[in-house]
Amino acid sequence: MRILFIPCQHSHSAWLFNALEESVHSLQRAEDLPDGILLAAQEVFDAVVATALDPQSHGALITGLSALATAAGPAAVVTILGQSAPAERVRILHAGAAACFCLPLSFIELHERLHALHRSGKAQLVKSQVAQHGLRLDLLSHVLIAGEERVAVTRRECLLLECLIRHFNSPVPRDQLIRYAWPDAEYVEPSNVNLAVARLRQKVELRLPRVHIETIKRYGYQLTTSRVATRFTQPSLACTT
Repeated sequence: MRILFIPCQHSHSAWLFNALEESVHSLQRAEDLPDGILLAAQEVFDAVVATALDPQSHGALITGLSALATAAGPAAVVTILGQSAPAERVRILHAGAAACFCLPLSFIELHERLHALHRSGKAQLVKSQVAQHGLRLDLLSHVLIAGEERVAVTRRECLLLECLIRHFNSPVPRDQLIRYAWPDAEYVEPSNVNLAVARLRQKVELRLPRVHIETIKRYGYQLTTSRVATRFTQPSLACTT
């Protein structure tokens, strides 16, 4: 899941970021709320997690939530507050948040709520298309499953696969794949991307010969269960006498 994370100056905020990252989510960290609004308008995310763990910062979050929800579009905005009264959490929800948590926080509940909010029509359609081909990606155990076959992958490879699966049978631009699988990197060498995809392709096709990661020349990659045509038939010229 691609998540925009808006932190605050609180140790629990840093812990939450690390916990989401370790749960094999692709995270983009904003500097603050205004920066988060800007990033949400520039890229499509599955969810936005905004933290305001000091009571003094709740007002600023409420003020900016409407703009954040508008910029985020279909992405659900989930807020994490410090200790707060029910009336304050209701104000957060009225301002545009899809869910509001407060400390003490159950990370398992937050994690499951994010997945529940992500079960949109589009996400379910992609899952349905992938399921028709017998594919499933287990994010907890880092395993690609097809029928009885299992392919163990690394965390990075898991992010690569998740991004490709989300666009199953459609080309994914290289820069989009980089943002998803290397979310904290300012720059990634093209050779590193090529090597990572080549290793993943070798793993997958060794155990799942009908599943392919195709290279789309000068564009990116595509996950498919049928080869992408790489040759074009030149039309024949009819001869008349």
